[in-house]
Amino acid sequence: MSAQSWRKSSYSDEGANCLHISRTPDGTVRLRESDDPDVIVHTTPAALRALLHGVKSGEFDHLAGA
Repeated sequence: MSAQSWRKSSYSDEGANCLHISRTPDGTVRLRESDDPDVIVHTTPAALRALLHGVKSGEFDHLAGA
């Protein structure tokens, strides 16, 4: 695997529990968490957009105990 240009979420502190994201030349979106950077989730831009829309609309609040 070639080196990725990972970006850290602006909501992450300098410590642990940071979300990183990158995009490959073919458009695949990759996500990883700083505590286990070898585990990488691959998705499409459309699927990531749908997830973000669901999170912003509160669709998953019940999973966080809200």
